[in-house]
Amino acid sequence: MDDTFSISGNVVDIVNRKITSSTIHVKDGKIEKIISDEKAKYDTYLMPGFIDAHIHIESSMLIPSEFARIAVIHGTVATVSDPHEIANVLGIDGIRYMINNGIQVPFKFYFGASSCVPATSFETAGAVISTNEIKELFEVDGLVYLSEMMNYPGVLFADPVVMEKIKIAKDFRKPVDGHSPGLKGEQAKKYIDAGISTDHECYMLDEALGKLALGMKIIIREGSAAKNYDALHTIIPEHYENVMFCSDDRHPDDLILGEIDKIVHRSVAHGYDVFKVLQCACINPIKHYGLNVGMLREGDPADFIEVNNLKDFKVQKTFINGEKVAENGKSNIQKVTSEIVNHFNAEHKTPGDFKIKQTGRNIRVIKAINGEIITQSFETEPKVENGFLVSDTDRDILKITVVERYTGGKPSVAFINNFGLKKGAIASSVAHDSHNIIAVGTSDEDIALAVNSIIDAKGGVCVVNDGKVNVLELPVAGLMTNEDAYSVAEKYQTIDKLAKNLGSKLSAPFMTLSFMALLVIPSLKLSDKGLFDGTKFEFAPLQF
Repeated sequence: MDDTFSISGNVVDIVNRKITSSTIHVKDGKIEKIISDEKAKYDTYLMPGFIDAHIHIESSMLIPSEFARIAVIHGTVATVSDPHEIANVLGIDGIRYMINNGIQVPFKFYFGASSCVPATSFETAGAVISTNEIKELFEVDGLVYLSEMMNYPGVLFADPVVMEKIKIAKDFRKPVDGHSPGLKGEQAKKYIDAGISTDHECYMLDEALGKLALGMKIIIREGSAAKNYDALHTIIPEHYENVMFCSDDRHPDDLILGEIDKIVHRSVAHGYDVFKVLQCACINPIKHYGLNVGMLREGDPADFIEVNNLKDFKVQKTFINGEKVAENGKSNIQKVTSEIVNHFNAEHKTPGDFKIKQTGRNIRVIKAINGEIITQSFETEPKVENGFLVSDTDRDILKITVVERYTGGKPSVAFINNFGLKKGAIASSVAHDSHNIIAVGTSDEDIALAVNSIIDAKGGVCVVNDGKVNVLELPVAGLMTNEDAYSVAEKYQTIDKLAKNLGSKLSAPFMTLSFMALLVIPSLKLSDKGLFDGTKFEFAPLQF
């Protein structure tokens, strides 16, 4: 690491909305001075680094240190990270695993105290984060915010535990992140008035505008499965002071291709003012969360990037605390070895465990939506063989199951539409937020083989076809691997292609599958305890 160095270029001052030909002098990880020279001509631009304003690192399938190695290539210097995926598996120890792994590399991870572990009482998680532990995470571990308050019904009905967690955050003067898809009107007002400051779940323009009018900041999400940019980007010109960008959940193959830089490029291509776009991407997260990240001012930490121009935003160099962590598409961050931590106690299942005896004339069916984590639902007559309900590939009504992995409970089974499989099965131990095993398949035999393959690996994603099994193992909490990011991305691309070869037309079948157990997102989902109506927030019978 160079303790003292200088670098010249067209310096982008986002706060003051100006660009100057200048030389930046860095000493001891900080910007000592910026000296302008109007006569100098430079080809490249120096600007603050990008910040992902809401992400679950676990969804990249990479441990934090490995995520950082790739993120810096794309000019991301910091993330606002909710570790509730691993927290649902391992509790406070899981959060501390993420913190301890992240601090081993020159990257700025800002973790939040997970507010909803478990997300609801209608599922089996591997751990619980108590109000006392929320306080401990602020007091002892120095976490910077209360992460997404997914239990919005708990806020609306003033659940004592939910309100106590929000109060603790307020007492520590920490912002509270929101999670309230589709909430509007008086309900949105009540949710925001409780102290919720952001939302990354908006998927309708009028919803986002309504929340902005009530004082909430909107984080536009463009991840691997949930893609809301097209619906929301028109809020940028007028509301840029209250908008941020995030990926929320990004799979490894997507991460290799880009991060927040892709959203910035798209926004400028729409013709939006570059300073407004960069304020969303680089400045607003720092101000909202109080991050110790530089904004390219004298005295700031030397966190900045060099890009080719302000249209393509091709990142040529990335600096964090004055250290050059990436250059021309190559990371300078060294790989970190990591221990394996997990919580996986499920036992093998048989095809008979997934049989459903017919007891009603009709069934409720989950309808997955490509590019969204919300679902729809419909009712129909099932396909029946020998008195049992079976998958119907002709109508694309397939069995879906959630198998509890912490104590070995009996599988819950329902039906789903729009996965499109014509044969075989896919399964995963990444199943938000409790991360039990989730699978979709065309036969009980294939489903059982896929589930058992995940159990044998103690976590992973899997494709079964004609008795053949392909597994990407995720031994760290059943969510991540400590392997090299490029190797993981290649393996994931292979297994994603295999899933699509079974007939799935979804752009990201495994990412979509992972959200089919997320009960706090409407409308119909499946937990290990049964079919769940997310609109009414209660269980719903499969047959009637």
